[in-house]
Amino acid sequence: MKSMFKFLSLTLIAATVVFASCSKDDNPADNDLFAGTYKGSVSFHGSKDISNANGSVFVTKVGDRYDFKFSDGIAAITNVKMEKGDQGYIGSVNGYIGTISINANKLFIAVTKDGTSDTWGANCSR
Repeated sequence: MKSMFKFLSLTLIAATVVFASCSKDDNPADNDLFAGTYKGSVSFHGSKDISNANGSVFVTKVGDRYDFKFSDGIAAITNVKMEKGDQGYIGSVNGYIGTISINANKLFIAVTKDGTSDTWGANCSR
C-alpha cells in the first residue's frame, strides 16, 4: 500500500510540473516534455461521425512521442513519433497516414488510420 501511495504521489507531482511548465509560448517541437490544449475545429469520420467547431485537442509530448486527445468522444491519436525540432510530419508514422503540423500557436491534423476508414481532423490554436 505504501508503494502504491508513493507511486501516486510521484505521478501527481510529475503531472503538476509538466502542466505548470508549459506556457502558451512554448513550442512543443523544442521541448522534451510538453502538455497543452489547442481549441478550434475538430472532426472524426469512421465508425461514427463527429464534428465540432468549438472542440479541443489536448497534446502531450514525452521525448519524441506525441499523444493527441480530442474532445467530444473522438478517439485519441497516440504514440506518434516526431524528432525534436520537427514541427510535424507528412507521411506514415505508427499506422497513421497524413499530416500533423504543430507549433506554439497552431495545430493542424489531417490523418487516417492505416487499414481502417477512420479519419481525424483538427484546425486549432492556443
